[in-house]
Amino acid sequence: MDPEDYVERVLSVVERVPRGRVTTYGAIAEHVADPRRRGPRSVGRVMSQQGGGVPWWRVVRADGSLPPSHDDEARAAYLEEGTALRPSGRVDMPRAFWDPDDGTPGP
Repeated sequence: MDPEDYVERVLSVVERVPRGRVTTYGAIAEHVADPRRRGPRSVGRVMSQQGGGVPWWRVVRADGSLPPSHDDEARAAYLEEGTALRPSGRVDMPRAFWDPDDGTPGP
């Protein structure tokens, strides 16, 4: 897969994550499935370099957290969108996770 195609595919998945829901770097990596760019780190690289124009706060670590530098802005977006949160402030993954492989746009 061409590097530009990979970037477009990653950003396309992020754009499909419904309001109030999240997915993970790993789920996106599995969905996009490029053998040369494996894993969550490749997705994280795309998001850090080119993800500013998509709802980046809807992509979280598997434990429901974001890098600390984004916490305040992401939390405001979660509250505005009604994303399920745990008392710790992390996303409640069982309630908020959206799987890009299930083929549906979310609730």
